[in-house]
Amino acid sequence: MTPRGAGTAGIKALCFDVFGTVVDWRGSLIREVRVLARAHRLKVDAAGFADAWRAGYAPAMNRVRSGALPWQHIDALHRMILEDIAPSFGLGDLGEAERAELNRAWHRLRPWPDSVRGLRRLKRRYTVATLSNGNVSLLNNMAKNAGLPWDLILSAELFQHYKPDPEVYLGAARLIGIEPAELMLVAAHKSDLRAAQACGLRTALVERPLEYGANRHPDPGPDASFDLNASSFLDLATLLDA
Repeated sequence: MTPRGAGTAGIKALCFDVFGTVVDWRGSLIREVRVLARAHRLKVDAAGFADAWRAGYAPAMNRVRSGALPWQHIDALHRMILEDIAPSFGLGDLGEAERAELNRAWHRLRPWPDSVRGLRRLKRRYTVATLSNGNVSLLNNMAKNAGLPWDLILSAELFQHYKPDPEVYLGAARLIGIEPAELMLVAAHKSDLRAAQACGLRTALVERPLEYGANRHPDPGPDASFDLNASSFLDLATLLDA
């Protein structure tokens, strides 16, 4: 999708958006909710529930970013959203233990088929790290569960700012010990990449056409404004000579 070697000079590290880029949040949540529903003999629209849970993600973060809520990490925000939507999907009678376990489904998200192999290739040449709005414990548990071979786990929690605040992108470069122009953000979301660009980071779009389901892709196709466009992490590794 991008000529091999183009736009790669001077890159020392790659930071990855995680939800949707590295892991399939929607498919993973649908599976978790279906297991829960069977165990409790409930009828639940698992896909609708997953979409509703994710739909509350950006508004909840924006309440923190605006100061309407004090700093809270993503586990707390996910739980807040869960409490709001559970009754509408027939899950209002779940007990505390079941709600807490369901909220931890975000710690167990499964990777896309190319993610682990692609990261292992990229790790040979570059430092590979998360740069996610997910909290550190969530990202660490996810990595253990999914076999994600990160060198570093960087989280918005470390900066007490959520993407797209510049403190997150610039803070990642600072903690890795490199200049922003030596850091590439890898993401499936163009808004994330544009915010990184505004901070001087290099950018790579990796398409995940199934993130929101087979019939819904809100922002499809490559974009020439990014340094690299790839169809998978394996394709990205090839483009970066890894």
